[in-house]
Amino acid sequence: MYTFSSKLKTFSFVLMILGVIGIGIGFMAAPKTIEDVEKILAADSHHGHDASHSENVATHATEAHAADKHVSVDSVKVAETHAVDSTHADVETVVDSAVSHEEAHAPAVVDAHADNHNSDAKADAHAHDDHKAHLEHVLHQLQNKPWAALYVACIFFMLISVGVLAFYAIQYAAQAGWSPILFRVMEGITAYLLPGSIIFFVLLVLAGMHFNHLFVWMNPDVINPEHVDFDKLIYNKKGWLNVVRFLVTAAIFLAVWNWVRFKFRKNSIAQDSAEDNAPYKKNFKLAAFFLVFFIVSESIMSWDWIMSVDPHWYSTLFGWYVFASFFVSGITVIAMITLYLKSKGYLEQVNTSHIHDLAKFMFGISIFWTYLWFSQFMLIWYSNIPEEVTYFVTRIEHYKLPFFGMLAMNFIFPLLILINTDFKRLTWIVVMAGIVILCGHYIDFFNMIMPATVGDQWFIGIPEIGALMFFLGLFIFVVFTALTKAPLVPKGNPLIEESKHFHY
Repeated sequence: MYTFSSKLKTFSFVLMILGVIGIGIGFMAAPKTIEDVEKILAADSHHGHDASHSENVATHATEAHAADKHVSVDSVKVAETHAVDSTHADVETVVDSAVSHEEAHAPAVVDAHADNHNSDAKADAHAHDDHKAHLEHVLHQLQNKPWAALYVACIFFMLISVGVLAFYAIQYAAQAGWSPILFRVMEGITAYLLPGSIIFFVLLVLAGMHFNHLFVWMNPDVINPEHVDFDKLIYNKKGWLNVVRFLVTAAIFLAVWNWVRFKFRKNSIAQDSAEDNAPYKKNFKLAAFFLVFFIVSESIMSWDWIMSVDPHWYSTLFGWYVFASFFVSGITVIAMITLYLKSKGYLEQVNTSHIHDLAKFMFGISIFWTYLWFSQFMLIWYSNIPEEVTYFVTRIEHYKLPFFGMLAMNFIFPLLILINTDFKRLTWIVVMAGIVILCGHYIDFFNMIMPATVGDQWFIGIPEIGALMFFLGLFIFVVFTALTKAPLVPKGNPLIEESKHFHY
């Protein structure tokens, strides 16, 4: 039986405590009013372009005012020239003509000045309204920042457990002989699914109750044809993008995933003391059901929970893309926890061939992820349809470092390191590659969520670090606690002996 190390347990608690503090600071530091936003923008040189924009608007209005005055002056000069040209007449005629001319044109000059003042007032009002709308938009983005940081970390760690659950089901459905020695590690990781999904569902409910602006389509004004914020495209999608359907679907998916995980674990434990293979066969059938359900539910959840933060954009590859990201992350976590346990004297039957196979999956799914990323990016970028290409333009312009950095971490690094067969058997290589892959795919989720929720107001600050620390600490605590609940070797599994002697 595995014993949870006191040092590791303390480490997990420290992470959670620091994480909660960081999350709290993030929410408290978020601006509450437009005046707070103005102070932040004035103090932050990164957003100096906002002040320049306001100055440009004011300058433009001033120039327009000066141009109008110039026109009025020209009108007066024309009147004076006309009076001078009349000097061929006698003095009285000239005087009468000038007086008559001045009287005739005075109302026009007054009207011109009145129009100038009106146009100036309208220009100033328009500039003021634009500036106020911009500040309100930035206010929503900065208020979203701690929510988005919490959301990214929450969904990332929860989907790691979902990815491991899918990998576990694949092993059962395929009746794989190499992997049963790792089943209890997988079961321990999937234990996080329950607390992770509860926290995640609470976040979805809070979004539906308008505690934040993560999902702009949840704003009732955007589907109100009489409101200034009416959005016809979102209105046409309201049959799918509505809060009730969104939350009901999420509840069903999370409930089924947790139920399947519970049954997998129950049958696995029962097999240890069973006289026949009935529990194993139940898991085999359950795996077949779950994989079919998972294919459908995973695609829908990726549309709902991630893609819908950009309700104007869609990609037919998105479900597969998200799956590849959290699937390789889940396999990487299996490898890293297995190596940790082995370093502590557990899982003695796990050999370099098992680690090699896990590293092969890490390498193969990384290449698969890259294929999906390139297919999605290339087709959208080449077609250059504004509604589609905006998604990548925003990320390249405002998220250049995480966008291209994530590509290097998720493709170039695994390609160069894990393509070598011998390297897949070296513990330090696999751990190093695993850390880079996990960081890279966390940034991948960051890139998917942040641009639509916080725009160009992003930066890695206290709320982002705090949310990551909290969920990492919770993940460690839940997973390693679950590992203490049952023997690390599923001795009753009919394929366990084959797995123990797996070599090639």
